[in-house]
Amino acid sequence: MTDHSYVRTEMLPEKAPPASEVGVIGWIRENLFSGWFNSILTILSLAFIYYILSALIPWTFQSVWNAGSLDECREIMRETWGETHGHACWAVINDRWLQLLYGFYPPYPAYPDATVADAPAEAWLPAYFRPNLTLILLFVALAPVLFGHLPRHLLIVSAIYPFLMPWLLWGGSVWVPVTIAFGFVILFGVIKYGQAVMGTLAAIIAAVGAALVWWLVLSGPVADGLYAVMPVGLPTVESREFGGFMLAVLLGVVAIGLSLPIGIVLALGRQSDLFIIKSLCVGFIETIRGVPLITLLFVASVLLNYFLPPGTDFDIIVRVMIMVTIFASAYNAEVIRGGLAALPKGQYEGADSLGLNYWQAQRLIIMPQALKISIPGIVSTFIGVFKDTTLVSIIGLLDPIGLSQGIRANQEWNGIYWELFAFIALLFFIFCFGMSRYSMWLERKLQTGHR
Repeated sequence: MTDHSYVRTEMLPEKAPPASEVGVIGWIRENLFSGWFNSILTILSLAFIYYILSALIPWTFQSVWNAGSLDECREIMRETWGETHGHACWAVINDRWLQLLYGFYPPYPAYPDATVADAPAEAWLPAYFRPNLTLILLFVALAPVLFGHLPRHLLIVSAIYPFLMPWLLWGGSVWVPVTIAFGFVILFGVIKYGQAVMGTLAAIIAAVGAALVWWLVLSGPVADGLYAVMPVGLPTVESREFGGFMLAVLLGVVAIGLSLPIGIVLALGRQSDLFIIKSLCVGFIETIRGVPLITLLFVASVLLNYFLPPGTDFDIIVRVMIMVTIFASAYNAEVIRGGLAALPKGQYEGADSLGLNYWQAQRLIIMPQALKISIPGIVSTFIGVFKDTTLVSIIGLLDPIGLSQGIRANQEWNGIYWELFAFIALLFFIFCFGMSRYSMWLERKLQTGHR
């Protein structure tokens, strides 16, 4: 009988991998020191990072926070460190941070006289209550839109917020946003119930006409009448008092929120088979994309008044909102058109085989996939638009950059630069970084990448 005792009958126990191949050491060897060339690049990069941080960290933390002027800052630096070079004067931020955030927005706008007859507003109203509440409600309104697992009844806040936001910031009668919102109720009501009677196209035309009549003719007298019966409102804040990072967020949120649906419509119009619609959309997109944003802002600031009837009071911030929105819409339209072009022809044929009409196919099959493909480009456009809001300082609006110029022109802080710009850059970085992280999370959730 043949002896096979040299054949092992049991499995060897598992051994741990070498310590040099796993964990932190393994990651460092694989990614930083995988060869002589990568090792040299790693050492040079570490030396460059050390050089930057060795200057940046002392400048940031060996700094002055309490001073009334730049000269006082420098005196404190000389007394403490013996020199002024290499030390930040954060006292300017400590002194002007509220102005950089809110501009000249009044911190305690008194309510109507009937509400506070004897007590001063400072005794009961938190500072900057209205802009802070507006920002909090913004996140509440965005939450159910950005995160689908949240309770859907929060969408009520999302629907109300576009009408609540301008009332909180500008003030005035509460019945003005109520009557404006009622115009949209008329619009959708006529479309919904008029299709069976007059057809889809006629119902849309009738709905738009009815809504315009309500907004342009009837809503004003109705709002005034309701306010006479029930005077509920907030004190008015003029647009010239808006400024700081609050103005940048306001312009960015409005442009981002409106440009996406308008961009979708423009992208669909550009791919339409109807010659007039396609020509109008192509002309609009190419015209807007062919000029820089600063040109449109100058149009909003100066030229637009020449095309309006004499005596028309068109708020400058509203004009800028319109121009920034149409600028972002044109770019979003091209991004979304790229997503539509990337879809295989079989998706359109599949929608036709199911018997779906054009709008059903777009809503259920085509547009969800196109938007999923276009997420990186759309978010990139949003981030660019949000950063471009700093251009409004050129037309006289006091965004953070415009306010920093005013602060540096002040005799107390004349000559200070880096601290102001570093603080403004940090504010923009927080918002832009948040948008980019959300974009990456949404891509992973929807699995937009090809496997």
